Amino acid sequence: MHIDQLQLKNFRNIEKLSVSFDDKINIIIGENAQGKTNLMEAIYVLAFTKSHRTPREKELIRWEQEYARIEGRLTKRGQSIPLEIILSAKGKRAKLNWQEQKKLSDYIGGLNVVMFAPEHLSLVKGEPKIRRHFIDMELGQIQPAYVYHLGQYQKILRQRNHLLKQLQRRETQDTTTLHVLTDQIVQHAATLVERRFVFLDLLRQWAAPIHEGISNGSEQLTIRYAPTVDVSEWMTKAKLADIYANKFRELQAKEIERGTTLIGPHRDDVHFHVNAKNVQTYGSQGQQRTTALSVKLAEIELICHEVGEYPVLILDDVLSELDDFRQSHLLNTIRGKVQTFVSTTTIDGIDEQTLEQAQLFHVSGGTINT
Repeated sequence: MHIDQLQLKNFRNIEKLSVSFDDKINIIIGENAQGKTNLMEAIYVLAFTKSHRTPREKELIRWEQEYARIEGRLTKRGQSIPLEIILSAKGKRAKLNWQEQKKLSDYIGGLNVVMFAPEHLSLVKGEPKIRRHFIDMELGQIQPAYVYHLGQYQKILRQRNHLLKQLQRRETQDTTTLHVLTDQIVQHAATLVERRFVFLDLLRQWAAPIHEGISNGSEQLTIRYAPTVDVSEWMTKAKLADIYANKFRELQAKEIERGTTLIGPHRDDVHFHVNAKNVQTYGSQGQQRTTALSVKLAEIELICHEVGEYPVLILDDVLSELDDFRQSHLLNTIRGKVQTFVSTTTIDGIDEQTLEQAQLFHVSGGTINT
């Protein structure tokens, strides 16, 4: 799949933009704060309906404007597909094939995107919430139903935490509602965890040989899900639900005392091991970056395997963060098969073969020129 056209109106510092892209490599050049990352962000929002940079959607709307619009035309399985996102104070609207989608799970997955930015180098060594977010975003675009269960889980979690806080403060004694919310959250938790186990096993199958290749055969990568309860990938969803239900009963008094939900997918983590050692704790910076790169390249292959086409790849100011060897491995792996958007302040350091195949765009003050 590839993006043929993108039109923006009132998005960040971009007042109006209409641009056509090459189906191979597009290099966006510009100084900092000129709009090149905003262009990358717009593609991300078109795919996921949300930004990777901020949870506050009003920040995406140009100053003193009432709305922002992102329109794209995608070629997918040989068909031309229009996409549209409108952001305003009233909320957001998502259209696929000109039809407004009432549920985000019906929209997400229309455009598959993999983003690799400097912050993703902290995928390995950063906080657990970074890894949970990674799983949720990638699983969501290959299994749209996952988005529904995640949304329901988060909604019930907020309700449950609010009630636990009230019970902690003795503002209520309504444990009956707590039991109802617990029964509900257990079912969604079991579904999320089951799908995360499967996803990470698939990711490991793609990432392990990639990592071995980057390390010239000297390192073996494994990826393990680290849940907050004693469950395993071999369990059925019914078994997972049973274990979560029992654990919640066991922890009820402690959760009321703490005023919050103590277990569940919102507290789980992912562990990366290189040569049987936890690379988050014991790995060098080079090993951590190789692991992050391997995971991102594996993500591209996994999405292709699941949906039948390669996703669009966004490299947002990340090439300068990689040494020449890792940068070359990345570019050689994707060359010719993945539509790629590269943002950079300079083309210095990008190899000639890549530049020969690329379409160059120059961004300044929110405007773009070829």
